[in-house]
Amino acid sequence: MYAPEVTADPRGWAEARSEFGWAELAAPASGPRIQGWSDIDTLLADMDAAGVEKAVLLGWYWDRLETCIEQNNWYIKWVNQHPDRLLGFAAVQPRAGGDAEDEVRRAVEAGLCGIGEVSHRSQGFSMDNPEWIRIIELAIEWNLPVNLHVNEPVGRRHPGRLQDALDDYVWLADRFPELKLILAHWGGLLPFFELNKWVGSRMNNVYYDTAASPLLYHPDIFRAVVDRVGADRVLYGSDYPLRLYPRKQKAPDFRLFLEEIEDAGLTASEKKKILGVNASKLIHPKK
Repeated sequence: MYAPEVTADPRGWAEARSEFGWAELAAPASGPRIQGWSDIDTLLADMDAAGVEKAVLLGWYWDRLETCIEQNNWYIKWVNQHPDRLLGFAAVQPRAGGDAEDEVRRAVEAGLCGIGEVSHRSQGFSMDNPEWIRIIELAIEWNLPVNLHVNEPVGRRHPGRLQDALDDYVWLADRFPELKLILAHWGGLLPFFELNKWVGSRMNNVYYDTAASPLLYHPDIFRAVVDRVGADRVLYGSDYPLRLYPRKQKAPDFRLFLEEIEDAGLTASEKKKILGVNASKLIHPKK
């Protein structure tokens, strides 16, 4: 979610902050755009229309810490205005060193309850970066889930897709088994590598979210992943306000994707877990 000054001129706002990667994804100079825009009142109305009780606001993987701070400030404000409806994760740029850790502390103390979305390849740091490791240790200390952006290693080339090494995420899960780790976008299909016994034995702390699923995968992925890792480790991610069905949607909404999930061949118990029970166990808002 973005403040009104962003939606008024997305590219101009991004270029003024040297956030050129975000600009190319959210507001490309040419070509099709799937990014939708919304404000908080519209978000809440769309949630009501689709029967969504609560939403988690995910930070972006910004190039600059200053932009992370800016987005965190929006989220702190909105979460505190609507504590019964909204939760928020803190954006962070680990390359900022100690200032990055300070910003995570500030954001969590002000009301945010997780870290991410983080993309180490897009943000230019290695998974074993010492400052990143310190943030991971802080997340464990404070019982915060961490959401990482994961690209599918094979498939159609599209803006924002980088060649990901899934070993990086397995390494992180193996090194920090206490970490509550959420891998976005079905973990780039990492759930299926859990068929490898060594990998599977190290992923008990890993959750997979469904963000952008209709843009990337057949609806059968729900049944296939649940059969592989269980419904307890799958989290509904809407990617709102992205237009997940660009041929059907002029404006973002929750309903089309929820209808797809409803028809994905899951049991009532599995759907209940994916659509809220799992998240309620994983995410603990600051009191």
